[in-house]
Amino acid sequence: MAEAAVPTRLTYFYIDPSGPLLDPELGFGEIEFQPRLIFFDANLWQTAQKLKAQIEHQNPSSRLYAEALIVVLCHELIRINDAGATAEPPIRGGLASWQQKRVAQYIEENLADRVSLATLAELARLSPYHFARTFKHSFGVPPHRYHMMRRIERAQELAGQSEASITEIALHVGFSETSGFTTGFRKLTGVSPTEYRRSLE
Repeated sequence: MAEAAVPTRLTYFYIDPSGPLLDPELGFGEIEFQPRLIFFDANLWQTAQKLKAQIEHQNPSSRLYAEALIVVLCHELIRINDAGATAEPPIRGGLASWQQKRVAQYIEENLADRVSLATLAELARLSPYHFARTFKHSFGVPPHRYHMMRRIERAQELAGQSEASITEIALHVGFSETSGFTTGFRKLTGVSPTEYRRSLE
């Protein structure tokens, strides 16, 4: 008796070597990657799964996180291919004070907008990968999480200082859907926007 074949699910990632997220100094487009079949690397697998989830959910507010995952995925591929000589040196410190100020100011001025990792890295004059690591060293959290935290903190200020509705506040800080705003707000504060506003009364 023949057994029914089990469908295989495949995920393909197309990486543009000339994309703005990849540091040209890495030479990603010039690396001759060796083909690999039936292998497992925990770090590569976890990064790929996280990126796949971000693509499937297509959450605009998580764009920075998705871009960071793309950069990490490329570095994981380089590592596996034993191209460590082209990788960047380990981080010994965080961003310089001028870099911190410039990046933080840009995020503040664009809280409600989509902020790309490539743009922030360019402001700091670093590659996206190097920037993501040094940013976390300086601010304690990755760029995407810092951006989200500042959005929610701004929303808290508006909830206490204005008569705007929760929906209006959500739109003001860059959320197109109230549900996504409520989820992000609760995740960072432990309460919903409505509950927070009531606590101020």
